[in-house]
Order: sequence, then structure tokens, then C-alpha cells
Amino acid sequence: MSTRVVVALLCALLGLGLVVQVRRTASGDALASARPDDLVQLLDGLQRREADLTGEIAGLQDTLVRLRSSGASSAEALAEAQRQAAVLGILTGAAPATGPGVRIVIDDPQARVPPEVLLDALQELRNAGAEAFQIGPVRLGVDSAFTGSAGAVTTDGRPLAAPYVFLAIGDPPTLSAALAIPGGVLDTVRRAGGTMTVDQQDTVEIDAVRPPRTPQFARPADG
Repeated sequence: MSTRVVVALLCALLGLGLVVQVRRTASGDALASARPDDLVQLLDGLQRREADLTGEIAGLQDTLVRLRSSGASSAEALAEAQRQAAVLGILTGAAPATGPGVRIVIDDPQARVPPEVLLDALQELRNAGAEAFQIGPVRLGVDSAFTGSAGAVTTDGRPLAAPYVFLAIGDPPTLSAALAIPGGVLDTVRRAGGTMTVDQQDTVEIDAVRPPRTPQFARPADG
């Protein structure tokens, strides 16, 4: 594998890290009514996640500079590419993932929970630093969408049935606090006549994967 491919992988990871940071800081309207304890817990988790992402970005930048300037050997470039490909596989949904996180069950006995609520749950989890997601048998990615109507929800073209079971990998207390913010996902589910439970777990297994997709227009840029 050429150094050019490695550089392309590193650039993709760097960009993805920056997008995650921007998305996290771009939302927060529901925080105004949150309890101080919830805000402290959420802020602590976000600060730790921000420090992790900042460290990852710095490391990727150093590796990118090194590979561009030092004429890295083919073996070194291949090892780095394989490591980064494994990380990208998790972040894009192309590879299984395991780690601490939460299991969320949204029940909808009256078929009144619309797809927008499930999208809100996904966005809250993303904003709270979750790194991998699954709902039912479907692995969720950056381009996943919830469509349909209450009682007939689909995601990525696949029908879902209540109870809707989310799996998310990230810091369990932070993810749980994000979903329970007053006026947020939990309150919205209740107003629709549904129920939601969040179970914090030391190990969450996400085994569904997204099918590979070949870009139609994008190509690695010359580095």
C-alpha cells in the first residue's frame, strides 16, 4: 500500500474527528433547562471526550507529517494504514465494535413515536461522544436517516418495529445524562405515550456492519 493511500486515510480520520467536534458544539438548546447535576456530568464527559479527540488529531497530524517527509518504508506505511483502516472501520460502521456504552429501549405501545424522535436520540448520542451505534439489526452511520411515520419507521430503507433497541458505545454516564436532559429525548418519548429505559453497560457488543460503498465522485487527493 503506497504512502499516498496512508496519507488519504489519515486525512479522512482527521476530518472525521473535526466533524465530531463541530457537531458536538453545534447543539445545546435543551441544556438551558437541565439540572446542574446533569450538566456537570455531561460537561465532565464532554471535556474528557474533547481531550481524547484533541490527542487523536495531534497524533494523526504528527503521523501525517512523518509519513510525508521521511519517506517511510513500505512495511511501516502498511502497518500504519492497517491501524488507521481499523479505526475508520469502526467510525464508519464497516467493522464490528465493542466497548462501554448504553442499551436504550424505546417502547411505543400506541404507535405514536415518530421517526424524528429516533433521529433526536441518535443525534444526542453523537453529541455526547458516542462512537458506534446500532438500532435493531441496523448499523448506523454518518448518512443514516429515519423515515416513515409513527408505527411504521424505517432506517436506511429497512423497517423497524417497536420496541426500538439502540446500542451505543461511549462513556456510559455521559450518554445516559444526555438522553435524560429535561425537554430532550426522554420527555419527547413520554409525551408521545412511549417509554424509554437506558441501561449503562461495561461492555456493549455491536456486530452489525454497513455494506461497503464505492464513492462515485470523490477520490484521494494527491498529498
